[in-house]
Amino acid sequence: MKVGVPTEIKEEEYRVALTAVGARELAEHGHEVLVQKGAGEGSAIADADYEAQGARIVDSAAAIFAEADMILGVKEPQPVEVEMLQPEQTLFTYLHLAPAPDLTRGLCGTGATCIAYETVEDAAGRLPLLAPMSEIAGRIATQAGAFFLEKPMGGRGILLGGVPGVAAANVMVIGAGAVGINAAQMAVGMAADVFLFDLSIDALRRADLQFAGSLSTVFSSTLSIEEMLPRVDLVIGAVLVQGARAPHVIKREQLALMKPGAVLVDVAIDQGGCFETSKPTTHTDPVYEVDGVTHYCVANMPGAVPITSTQALTNATLPYVLSLADNGVEGALERDPGLVPGVNVAAGKVTHPGVAEGVGTDHVPVADALGIG
Repeated sequence: MKVGVPTEIKEEEYRVALTAVGARELAEHGHEVLVQKGAGEGSAIADADYEAQGARIVDSAAAIFAEADMILGVKEPQPVEVEMLQPEQTLFTYLHLAPAPDLTRGLCGTGATCIAYETVEDAAGRLPLLAPMSEIAGRIATQAGAFFLEKPMGGRGILLGGVPGVAAANVMVIGAGAVGINAAQMAVGMAADVFLFDLSIDALRRADLQFAGSLSTVFSSTLSIEEMLPRVDLVIGAVLVQGARAPHVIKREQLALMKPGAVLVDVAIDQGGCFETSKPTTHTDPVYEVDGVTHYCVANMPGAVPITSTQALTNATLPYVLSLADNGVEGALERDPGLVPGVNVAAGKVTHPGVAEGVGTDHVPVADALGIG
């Protein structure tokens, strides 16, 4: 199989979908790897590093899309990339389609098989290809929140951990999944007073054991969130509904309960955002203010640390890339049922129920769309 790695073109995206390690593994499995010139530079991987491991460097994304059987990406394809996709190709990348009806329609129109990292499952129903970026995003969320609480940044002017004789900041983390746990871990490490909210008592019980009482766990409800909002300095939204739009856990009118200069960090922005007032921002222009509350809603937070992020992501994706290359889509789906929910679009149909609900279209099971059974 020919496996193509184009340069990421989303604004301020420096990650790459394959490292030299992956190129070597694919080459040893008998596959041909095509890497666009300069694709790895943002992650400190030179073209020569790829060539030394058997990859072929090509000049343009158009050459990748014209020749490759499988396209590997990091972020969702941009319009110019969608136009180049062909029906017989497989796209393997983060897609986040539930809040993106235009992109979903565009991918359906290509006829390609589009597999989303974020909805691939393991045997326990976890999300192994989302987890590493969730870990990084959670940690960045706390760092970013602490930074934008500083007065010159428009924040309240409070140090997250306080100092002897001065109280620490209050941090509310909504969601006890991978993002929330890592955000809480950073906040606890910075000596903040941390309150972790979730709907799952089991998740809260695990967090209580993990943190050995160094944070407070709270059952999440509209009332419990409202009662906490007047006290908090930083809120980190870490809500995930697999493959679907994130629910709004804080509404516009509730911002009035918060302190002026408090900060909201919405890590769920890729899935539409979990605050009603959220809208995507960039690393260059990361924040805006609504009703006196700073909003940080960068849509590719791990892209800020591409060396770390690329290695963490490709460590997780490489076994699936090898399986798809070795066995083809149908063979890989048969060998690993956890790949089935990863297929979001195939043969012009939306094949993930959460995406179908999010974009308001019919859901067609993967087996029906691909004609397998």
